[in-house]
Parts: sequence; C-alpha cells; structure tokens
Amino acid sequence: MNAGIVTWGTYLPYWRLQRAAIAQVLGSGPAKGSRAVASYDEDTTTLGVEAGRRALALGPAMPDDLLFSTPAPGYLDKTSATTLHAALGLDRACAAYDFAGSPRSALGTLLMALQSAPARRTLAIVSDLRTGLAGGAEERDAGDGAAAFLCGADGAVAELVGRGSASDEFLDRWRVPGETDSHVWEERFGEEMYVPLAREAFAAALKDAGIAESDIDHAIVTGLHLRAVKAVTGGLGVSAAAIAPDLLASVGNLGAAQAGVALADVLERALPGQLIVVLSLADGADALVLRTTDALPAAQAARQAADVPTVAEQVAAGRGDLSYAAFLAWRGQLHREPPRRPDPERPGAPIVHRSEAWKYAFSASRCAVCGFRHLPPTRVCLECHSVDQMQPERLADVRGTIATFTVDHLAYSLSPPVVGVIVDFDGGGRYRCEMTDVSVPELAIGSRVEMTFRRIYTALGVHNYFWKARPLQGAPVVPEPASTPASTPASTKE
Repeated sequence: MNAGIVTWGTYLPYWRLQRAAIAQVLGSGPAKGSRAVASYDEDTTTLGVEAGRRALALGPAMPDDLLFSTPAPGYLDKTSATTLHAALGLDRACAAYDFAGSPRSALGTLLMALQSAPARRTLAIVSDLRTGLAGGAEERDAGDGAAAFLCGADGAVAELVGRGSASDEFLDRWRVPGETDSHVWEERFGEEMYVPLAREAFAAALKDAGIAESDIDHAIVTGLHLRAVKAVTGGLGVSAAAIAPDLLASVGNLGAAQAGVALADVLERALPGQLIVVLSLADGADALVLRTTDALPAAQAARQAADVPTVAEQVAAGRGDLSYAAFLAWRGQLHREPPRRPDPERPGAPIVHRSEAWKYAFSASRCAVCGFRHLPPTRVCLECHSVDQMQPERLADVRGTIATFTVDHLAYSLSPPVVGVIVDFDGGGRYRCEMTDVSVPELAIGSRVEMTFRRIYTALGVHNYFWKARPLQGAPVVPEPASTPASTPASTKE
C-alpha cells in the first residue's frame, strides 16, 4: 500500500484585520478583503499545537515521529517540536524534530511524512506567522495559520502517487537571523525564475504518477510570490473547475502553511478516487500528486460528528473588527504603556519540567476511590483524603462552562485588560484561568468555553506556555450542570 494521509487538521486564528482598516490609517493600498491574525498570545508553536490537536481529534494511534516546520520558530538552539510534543500529550518514544528556514521546508516536511509510511506513523505540522512592515504588501496580503497531517498506511484517505521537483539558486525573498521582516527582490525577476521551475516540477510529477493534465480533479498552486503563482496557475493546462479556490481574500497568504491549509480544504470537499496536485513555489518548485481513497467519506463524516471545524467554517467564524492599532501592538511595532505591575519573571526550568504533564498536556487527576477530579493534579484527594490513588486525565480537549469571571485592568498583559474566569469542566473539575479571544462586553456566566494552548508571556528570552479558555462558537449559553463534584479553583501561577 502507498503512503498516505490518514487524517488532517487546520487552525486559522480567530481574529481578522480588514484591509480597509490599514488603508484608512495609511491612506493608500487596496481596501478589499481581510487577513487572519494570530492573537497577542499566539506564535507559530501555539498555532501548530491547535492544528495538531485537530488532526488527532478522532483518536487514531499516536504517531511515531513528529515533524514541525516553520520559518518563524519560537526558539533557536532549542527544539520547538518538543513543546508541541508535550502539549499534544504524545508518547515519550515519539521523536520530535524541527524543520525551520524557508517555506519550502514545509512541503518537504509533508513529503518526508508521506515517504516514511507505512513503516512509521508521522505527524507533520506546518505553521507560519507573517507580519511585514507597516504599509507593505506582506502586511496587507499575508496571514497566519497552521496545518497538520498524520501520515501512515491504515485508513489512508489520500495516497501519494507521484512527485516532482525543480531547484535553482536565486535571490527572491530573504531574511537574515535577527530580522523579523522579509526583503523581496523585484517581482519580474522572481516570476521569470519561478515559472519554468514550476512547469518542470509539475511535468515531472505527472510523469511520475502516469497521468495527464486532463486527469486532475483538484489543482493547488501556492507561493509567496503572488505574481508567479498567478502566471503558473494560468498555464497548467487543467480545467478551470479543477483550480482550487484560494483563500487570499478572506485570510491572506499563509506562507509556509498555505499549501497545507489549501490541501485540507480540498480533502474536506473531495470525492473518492480523485486526483489532487499540490504545486508549491518557494526557492524552487515542488509538486505532489495524491489520489483520494474509499476511506475519505468515512473520515469526512467522522470529523463532522466530532465537531472538528473545516477550513470553510474557520474562515466564516473569523472576527473582523480587530483595529489596526491593536494589530501593530501585537506585532511589536507599536509599543504601548504597560500596566502598573511588575514585569513577569522567567519560568524556572526544573519547576516547568516537574510539572510537564500539567503545564503542557493539561492533565488533571481523578481519585480512583471517590471520583473527585483535581486541577492541578495532586497526590492527596481533597474529598476523601485518599493518598496516591489518582488516575491522570487529559482535560485539554474537555469543554466547560464559565462559573464566574473578573476583568483586571492592572495585571500584566500585552493586550490588557486580563480576563480571569473560573471554569466548571464537563464531568467535574473547576479551575481558575485566563480567557482569550473574547470581547469583555460579551462575557457571560454560563457561556461555554474550550481550552487553547497559548504563550502567556516571554521573560528574559524564555517563553511561558500554558492553557487558556476561549469562547466556544455556536454553543448554548447555559449547558447541563456537571454530574460529578468539582474541585476548588487553583491559580495558573507556577
């Protein structure tokens, strides 16, 4: 059996920046559409965690390897993939590797995952967060997002049947270490370089798969050089109906994650036996040919039953009232006065490691004697006082209800005010945590929430990650009460 994609997951941030908001402030530039914006407490690591959670939401066997690719890693000289590994609750034997640098590494990561099956199950996660200088095309046209694909043999919904590549050394887009914004060479030069490379890779992939242009049911062309992408798409020779719709108008160009999110969007609409071609332009060109299998409809139905959001649903759910000033502050281009509280301290490495299951995987403990659930986990039961009778329970994917909340205008935050909530989890357990992706006037006791992995703050170069609550979209305000007793609130402070 050929290597294939078993399941997938995508994540588009909640916030949208309208291009009209940029044009209104700067007085120039196109004003149509919007771009996806990662919140102030999100980075490429947290975006990748969210995509990975959705890829593993149906509960198949855990991966043997985790590959994480991003051009904007949270750390250098430290593996970011191990943070995703911990947050996803993967087995200790699962290897975790970073593939950073150019967006081209993203498609290479997916290719490695596909080629490693059926011998090993590999979770490939690609993530990107793109900014650009104020008023530039990158700021206006780019977007943030992530995609994840679990590749293996059993139950593959799309098999790899052909590939092609073309490489050349030329200067189109670059960023040296320490810079946050990319430089771009003159557009005509990039187009002249990319178009022949794309044609070579595309032709090689079709030859490898033994198919013709007319056999293609879905064609995806992505790249940060929009002029070259447009030229290549128009010359593929496939039917207009086969060209996958791009997401530029609604969420922007997602950079390294663009091909993965577009592929996921196609998989959520495709039929069995269809051929999908993914052509990516980034420092060369790479093309993959995938054939969907008879397992795809069952996977699509299972994802719908498990309430895993599709790409189309995430596009529609985005909130489009983010101000341009807030966007600039979140990206570090507008430095605002901080709250009158001491700056946060750097997390201690020994403490973080000792509490890894709680801090990263959000694992509580339930007393095996009386059933009382504890957050954070503890050895002694607060209800029946039994000692060392605890069973770990991962609550990252368990939803809850707001019992009460408070709004703090003095606590340290990159985007004040801080919203603190007490959450009653389904099945028991109560916890006090911070809330994100919420408008204060819309807060209400009884609202439904879910947990999300976020970067709490960065101090002395160390990122402090933990879990926050966020509103559950489309849920009833007042749910059924928990059937088991809840534990007492506890602080997120280490």
